[in-house]
Amino acid sequence: MSGVDIVLAGARGHGRWHLENIRRLQDKGVVRLAGICELTPLTARELPEGLGTPEQSADFGALLDSTGARIAVLCTPIQTHTDLALEAARRRVHLLLEKPPAPSYAEFRRMAEGVAEAGIACQIGFQSLGSQAVPAIRRMIAEGAIGRLAGIGGAGAWARAESYYRRAAWAGRRRLNGVDVIDGALTNPLAHAVATALALGGTTRAEHVTHVETELLRANDIESDDTSCVRVATAQGHPVTVAATLCAEQPAEPYVVVHGSSGRITFWYKQDRVLLQRAGHGPEESEYGRTDLLENLVRHLTDGDDLLVAPEETGAFMKVVEAVRLAPDPAPLPAGAWHLLPDEQRRVVPGVDGLVAAAADTLALYSELGAPWALPHGLRKEVST
Repeated sequence: MSGVDIVLAGARGHGRWHLENIRRLQDKGVVRLAGICELTPLTARELPEGLGTPEQSADFGALLDSTGARIAVLCTPIQTHTDLALEAARRRVHLLLEKPPAPSYAEFRRMAEGVAEAGIACQIGFQSLGSQAVPAIRRMIAEGAIGRLAGIGGAGAWARAESYYRRAAWAGRRRLNGVDVIDGALTNPLAHAVATALALGGTTRAEHVTHVETELLRANDIESDDTSCVRVATAQGHPVTVAATLCAEQPAEPYVVVHGSSGRITFWYKQDRVLLQRAGHGPEESEYGRTDLLENLVRHLTDGDDLLVAPEETGAFMKVVEAVRLAPDPAPLPAGAWHLLPDEQRRVVPGVDGLVAAAADTLALYSELGAPWALPHGLRKEVST
């Protein structure tokens, strides 16, 4: 078995992860890397061993034509996603599209409608939604394991050096040359926390989101937010609050916590690890497997497996992205609210780790938790959808 031919657009940065994953699947005979689209070709040293000599070109459409690839993996800057996806759709090439799928809800709709019209399969790259823990937690909720669902929180306390924002022209930007980018903590690096928190409660489609509150702040000298929180009112009747920072004192594994009337479920989504705590029982911890999204896309095409993360299933996430886009530009934290760690060349916000955890635990926003630097209520952005 030679595998399904694939073109990878964007093979540096996070694209290196895709190269390694494609090599893993190529070794299994699932796929074959036919082409790489990069503005500057990869050197032999940059190409993982065992991938052969894929064709390289800076012209995405021409590369799809010359290779005859059946699938394209798009790991390019956020603002390029829609146009490249539609370029593939015109050639009836199926897609794995990195998250976030688009920088605005309008661009997301343009992409999703074009893909649907072309009749191609499109998988959105929220790898956490490939975890078998997700349907397992949904079953626990449906079976009443933690009583009535009261709300869902998400917490992401990560660290990024100042150099993180210099790695590309679009990094840390809300707009670039007049085009939306919306590269904030909640919409890009910790987007999985938002998407997973929404998905566990069944809030996946755009119409499931009724109202969004945002608090966007920044310690770094950037346009976008690096310390932020969002609270989503849902058609299902429970709130979803996610807090994130890239300025943590002690970076930790991000997680989502499902609150019930008689217990809670904590999901460390990068580890596929679940902790069930409920009244009358001891704590129960489980680890789950994960279905790779590219492999699932191939199986969808070859064997008819259900697609795990179709565009419509990320509509609710995109409503949150839209709320962040429409919010006032992130407020700079006062100089005394952060300091630079010289050894790591990164900015730290003292106390933010506890605030992130408290937001996930109480479903409250930073301002409601008494953060001294938080936005007063009148400056928060609230968006009805």
